[in-house]
Amino acid sequence: MSSQPLPQRLAETRDDFRALGVPDRLQLLLEFSNELPALPAHYAEHPDLLERVVECQSPVFIFVEVRDGAAHLYATAPAESPTTRGFASILVQGIDGLTPDEVLSIPDDYPQTLGLGEAVSPLRVRGMTGMLARVKRQLRAQLPG
Repeated sequence: MSSQPLPQRLAETRDDFRALGVPDRLQLLLEFSNELPALPAHYAEHPDLLERVVECQSPVFIFVEVRDGAAHLYATAPAESPTTRGFASILVQGIDGLTPDEVLSIPDDYPQTLGLGEAVSPLRVRGMTGMLARVKRQLRAQLPG
């Protein structure tokens, strides 16, 4: 695990969740699910460019790209899977615009730090962990060297 501090947006999101009681954490997760940005046209028209996150029970697809030194994460998840959409939204909002090094420094256990294990099943939290692992793998594959 990296000794670098957690990127600000992800730290704020973690702190927001941890400041709430369990029922309110679930409500905040549902709010995030409504904030998952739509895919840009070039991905919406070519869903084959996105990778399925098999760790998730719901069909979640992600792709990270690096443009002008910044990582941009795109994700799609069905509206009928609000917890999964919420997890994807947290990562999209927290990662978009970070440098590759900042993304790679996110602790692998970040999803567990949100305190959602009491509100949703451990399997769902593992799904978010799988999303983060795939983001890092995709990012490493795009970096030189």
